[in-house]
Amino acid sequence: MAQSTFDDDDLFGEAAEETRAEVEEHLAAAREQLPDPDAVWETDADNVLGALNGLKSALDAGDATDSVRSAKKAYVLGERADAFEDAEDLKTEIEELESLVADIESAAEEVASLTGTVPAIRGALQDAASDDGDE
Repeated sequence: MAQSTFDDDDLFGEAAEETRAEVEEHLAAAREQLPDPDAVWETDADNVLGALNGLKSALDAGDATDSVRSAKKAYVLGERADAFEDAEDLKTEIEELESLVADIESAAEEVASLTGTVPAIRGALQDAASDDGDE
């Protein structure tokens, strides 16, 4: 039977390894939860509104945002505790995923805006066309 150690340095080393593993797990989860690239790119819609609605659904970052946030929280905790010997790779990956998720969320907001604007423009164009025909 292995003897347990309660040495502060050993415990801190274990905690640092566990914190790094936690960050890596959250980052892996975030990558898995990102939208499917093909769903964002391809469409089988019959019209622009259908394409926009499909794109809006495809751009749902879902739980990826929460996973990146959890990774960053664990990273910040480990970083402030000076628990990482070399965590530049974690920092870089967190920053890249943060940026990607922000871009996805921004694009989703723009698409949502277009799904409301495009039908209104179409209606206004139809009204303008029928007004022109009435004259």
